[in-house]
This record gives sequence, C-alpha cells and structure tokens, in this order.
Amino acid sequence: MTDNKRVDLSLKKEEFHKKYGRNKKLSTYTLGCKVNQYETEAMCELFQKDGYDVVKAEEIADVYVINTCTVTNLGDRKSRQFIRRAKRLNENAVIAVVGCYSQIAPEEVKSIEGVNLVIGTNERSKIVEIIRNINSEDNISMVDNIMDVRKFEEMKIDNLEDRTRAFLKIQEGCNQYCSYCIIPYARGPVRSREKENIVNEVKRLVKNGFKEVVLTGIHVASYGKDFKTIGLIDIIKEVNAVEGLERIRLSSIEPTLLDEDFMKELSTCEKFCDHFHLSLQSGSNGVLKRMNRRYTKEEYGKIVENIRKYYPDASITTDLIVGFPGESDEEFMEGMDFIKTIDFYQIHVFKYSPRKGTPAAIMKDQISGDIKNQRSDKIISVASEMEEKFLNRFVGKTIDILFEEKKDGYYIGHSKNYLKVKVEDKGQDLENSIKNVIIEKVDGKLLFAKII
Repeated sequence: MTDNKRVDLSLKKEEFHKKYGRNKKLSTYTLGCKVNQYETEAMCELFQKDGYDVVKAEEIADVYVINTCTVTNLGDRKSRQFIRRAKRLNENAVIAVVGCYSQIAPEEVKSIEGVNLVIGTNERSKIVEIIRNINSEDNISMVDNIMDVRKFEEMKIDNLEDRTRAFLKIQEGCNQYCSYCIIPYARGPVRSREKENIVNEVKRLVKNGFKEVVLTGIHVASYGKDFKTIGLIDIIKEVNAVEGLERIRLSSIEPTLLDEDFMKELSTCEKFCDHFHLSLQSGSNGVLKRMNRRYTKEEYGKIVENIRKYYPDASITTDLIVGFPGESDEEFMEGMDFIKTIDFYQIHVFKYSPRKGTPAAIMKDQISGDIKNQRSDKIISVASEMEEKFLNRFVGKTIDILFEEKKDGYYIGHSKNYLKVKVEDKGQDLENSIKNVIIEKVDGKLLFAKII
C-alpha cells in the first residue's frame, strides 16, 4: 500500500523507486462525456510513460486528477465531492483539477480546499511536466482564455483496457451557442485534428487489437470548419480505408449535417455503423427557436428520411430536454406528437437545469420542478414503448454482432446499429470477435440470440 507521506514527484522512475521502494501512483476520476473519458485515458498514458502506476479512484495515490464536467450543476457538485474525498485519502497528494468546470470557474475550483493545480480544457498534454514542479502545498491555476485557442491539442492514445471499441477524438470546441448550453464557453471555438494524426491513431489502435472506433468530439459535425478544405465525410472515408478495421461509429451528431449528399457518400463506406445519435432536444418549433437549435421539426424529420433511405434498419437515438423556459402545455404536446412519428430506438430525457452564464438561465417563465417531472415521466413512458417496438423488428433476423464481454453465463455485444445482444456462453471464446447470429426474442433491453 502507498504510504501517505509527501514524496518528490520530480524524481525519475528509477530514482523514485530507489528512494521510496515503489513506483509513483496516479488515480483519476472522470465526469461527463466520452470526450472527457478519452482525455483522461490520454493523460493516464502520459503519467504511465513517466513511471506512474494507475490505481483505482478509491485507492491512496500520490497524484489525483479529477476531469470535470460542467454541463449541469450536479457535475460541479460531484467534482467538488471527489476533490475533498481525494484529499482525505492522502493529505499529501497533489490534487489536479482539469476540464470544463475548471475552465468555466477556475477561481472557484482553486478555492476548494486541497486543490493544488487547476487546468482548463487546454494544455492538459503538459500536465505531467507541470506536476513534476509542484507539491501538495501549492495552489496554482493555469487556465488560459479558451476563446483565443485556435489549434487542436494532440492527446493520442496507444493503449486501452477495452480491446473491442476505441473512442477517438477528432475535434474540439463548438460554435453553435445553443441558449441552454455552457459548453462553447468551456471548450472554445471549433478546432479540428489533422487528418494524418487521426489515420495514424486508427492504425495504431487496429494494430493493438481494436475492431471498432468511435469518432468523437465536442461538435463532431463541425469537423474541418476551421480547415475549410476537408470535412467529416472525408475523415470517415479515410478511416474506412484503414486495413484491419471492422467498424466505424459516430458519437452524437448535429442533424443538419446529414443532408442527401452526405448520406449518399456515407453509404459507400461499408464499415460505417448505422446508428445515429441525432440530438433533437425538442419537438416543438417554438422551443427549438428559443434554444437556438437552427432547425425545425420538419427539417429534422426530413433528415431522418435521408438516413432511412440509405439505412433502412438504422437505429436513431436522441436527447430530449423537457421543461425548457416557456415550454407551454401545447408546446410539450406538440413535441410529444412529433417524437411518435420518428420511430426512435432510444430517447435520453433530461429535465432542463438552468446553467449560470447561458441565455436560457435568465429567460422568463422558468418551469417548476413538478411539471418537469410529470413531462419527463410521460416521455420516458412513450420512449419505453418505442424501444420495445423497435427491438421486436429484429426478432427472426440474422445480424452481425461484435462481442465485447462475458457476463453471468452470456457473451454480450452490439450489432452495427447498436442493438445490445446476448448469446449463451457455450465454452468458445467470443470476446472481440464478430459472429452471425439469429435473433430469437427480446429479453428486457437486450436481444437474445444464437450463433449460426
């Protein structure tokens, strides 16, 4: 076990081991999105290359890195709780707080007892170098003005514990400024990753055993807006050409990107998976306008038609906010009626939470918590029925499954359109393999199948 005395983190691996009889230890805690998870993994690799062992979040460590989320006030609160818990585990540890909450409120984060280092959503690639030169008595903020940053920060990943699906960050920042969202202020303007760096990382991941990559970012649809000579479809085609890769997915995508021309080109990429997380947020045109979402429900419906023209079995998932300021009963019912026309696979329902610093937080006619709860329950009920209906469409069909894990006597994996499928474990090793299965029945939120 790591003792909790103060140690010299500036020592190289061999020197540290000679002095303390062990390696340096790092513990991380990540809140929020897949981008945050990718960035934490990238920072872990930097620490490992400097001689650190990565231990679990609840273990005693020399350095704790908390990668924060600020989408909701709950994210802020969870970040503060873990900072305090880390300091209780080892009062002499260095506590580094990074990410969106740090970027938005650096002085607030810095004032939390126990914090030694605050870094925002840039310069995280230098975190190991910075920590070599600080100790558990320091209280330093290194947050810059993210609005001035114009270059994508390279944070590559070579190794991941999961050997099936790898998340690959290709883009940073957002220029959309939806009225409820703090992220553009936390992540800054759109910056795209160089094509060569993306392709090279995919090749490394494939070499390390991965069969599937998920192209992710803060606003993936904006990829290439800063380059002007390349777009998202070009990157998908480049990745599709990587030998040995089996599947390509996209993280949450802005609906307006998926016009007829885009979908026609996308359909030529045989490795692309037909699962689209197509953020809707509201099915009411009035609410969409107040959200500054830049499309109407009719335009969204047309985009869904484009998708299903080329991918008839595509699963479409979405996010929906209920209780946005001013959302009347009529607007809520308008939205409810609209979602029933789309045949979603899954709907992730969020009750609107005011975020300080956004236009929506000071809008008139804020909705009460009771009404939000009622509306959320109604949408969840409809969503559950839609999910069951969608899953039943595939009973009796033959589909390909990439198996990811073995659990409780079953192998579990996903189809290309992201249906979760399980088969009985009959002694063969299926992990990280793709097999044809026939779907026999719906089993809760999963499909039960047998290998052909």
